[in-house]
Amino acid sequence: MDVETLYEAARNAGLLTAVTVAGTTVHCAFRAPDETVLDGLALSRDYQIDYPASWMTLAVGDTVEVAGSSYQVRDVRAIGDGAEHRAFLSQL
Repeated sequence: MDVETLYEAARNAGLLTAVTVAGTTVHCAFRAPDETVLDGLALSRDYQIDYPASWMTLAVGDTVEVAGSSYQVRDVRAIGDGAEHRAFLSQL
């Protein structure tokens, strides 16, 4: 099964979140896990989206909108064989 088919199935099951980039909406896996900072004294959110590389191209500095909130892309990495990407975001 290719990554696009997997994401389409997840979208159809309601497991993905709509992400808007430059007027185009793509469904992605959005996560906001807590990350320990300041040597364990505080928690910080580490916003991320995962998506098939063929669905969109993101670069550092791009702005995306997720559920009415704006985020700036701070890093993009390929996952596995490169068919899937993960973008790390900072909330604006």
